[in-house]
Amino acid sequence: MDNEGIQPVQWQDNQLLLLDQRLLPEQTVYLHYSKSTEAADAITDMVVRGAPAIGVTAAYAMVLAAREAMALSANNWQQELTPFIDYLAKARPTAINLHWAIVRMQACIETLATNNDTALATLLDEAKAIHSEDIQANKTMGEFASALLPENCGVLTHCNAGALATGGYGTALGVIRSGVANGKITKVYADETRPWLQGARLTAWELLQDNIPVTLIADSAAAYLMQQGKIQWIVVGSDRIAANGDVANKIGTYSLAVAAKYHGIKFMVAAPTSTIDMDMPSGDGIPIESRPKDEVLAVMGHRVAAEGADSWNPVFDVTPASLVDAIVTEKGVVEQPTTDKILAMMQSGT
Repeated sequence: MDNEGIQPVQWQDNQLLLLDQRLLPEQTVYLHYSKSTEAADAITDMVVRGAPAIGVTAAYAMVLAAREAMALSANNWQQELTPFIDYLAKARPTAINLHWAIVRMQACIETLATNNDTALATLLDEAKAIHSEDIQANKTMGEFASALLPENCGVLTHCNAGALATGGYGTALGVIRSGVANGKITKVYADETRPWLQGARLTAWELLQDNIPVTLIADSAAAYLMQQGKIQWIVVGSDRIAANGDVANKIGTYSLAVAAKYHGIKFMVAAPTSTIDMDMPSGDGIPIESRPKDEVLAVMGHRVAAEGADSWNPVFDVTPASLVDAIVTEKGVVEQPTTDKILAMMQSGT
């Protein structure tokens, strides 16, 4: 159950390899990137998605950019990086892990001399460290979260917060993997997650790779599922968590949290501390990305809406902290999150 087989982000032969998640589950295709701007575009174009995976990809993209900058100027390559960093930062504005990875790689760059070979090797080591730390964080939070679950637990997850959305193993799906392995979780439901169908295409596929049975439901069936008493916990990931515990996640998460509160269902957010934005006091300030209208008007490129119909396509929504029962990170669990509780956890040495 270590999920070594699913590796959405890889570094091989001095290139970045990304599993093209737009083609799953029909095709398993890795795209090769040797140019930094193309790697940044892969984030925008949804080749890779999920906040932690975006952060890992951004770190490797910075290595590609550094290599290009060194070819332009051996002595001033750090300055040559500035335009690319600005370009990369705009790839997916809601996912704070993107910004976090850029800042961490910049901090590494500031320590480097102009010895190109040594500097590039150091920068690559930093990107690989970000990658491996994410996988370990996912496994740790999976164990923390499993302890919260009752026996014979049914869970519902939304979007894809698994190995495909991270460096490996997964946040919400890491919780599910650990819960199944520990005998806690006996039933897994997944929302299909319109309009990109990450639940149907990615989460269902990923769980089945680990021989974990999954039942897919339409997004609009979730409240009725709760009413039927089928689940005890909702487990989701996050693209950004504000300092007070407000959570930005895939559109539809907020409605799940509202329905869960009404039905007495527990609501869990699993995310690494790199997803927590302590500079964002509340969810009111989180930028919410919108994507093209055609994504709602069509399904997998085939238009289904009546000609002339308009659409609104926010990618994320914000769930207030008051609707969240637990935020699980690699540093520990924050129940009924508040600013003070999150700050204490972030400052802990655990």
